[in-house]
Amino acid sequence: MKYANLAELPTVVDITTAARALGLSRTYAYHLAKHGEFPCKIIRIGTCYRVPTAALRALLDAG
Repeated sequence: MKYANLAELPTVVDITTAARALGLSRTYAYHLAKHGEFPCKIIRIGTCYRVPTAALRALLDAG
């Protein structure tokens, strides 16, 4: 995923989309989320994980 594509994302994205933006595999992203080690803020809703796009952008801007 290119940085320019982040502007087109909704307010929150699923963990698979966030993982793709960060260059992580889906499995590894879920592992990190489950253990509280995902590199940016995660919102857990039941069994679903959502990542605020603003947090994702902030992380990528810092790098």
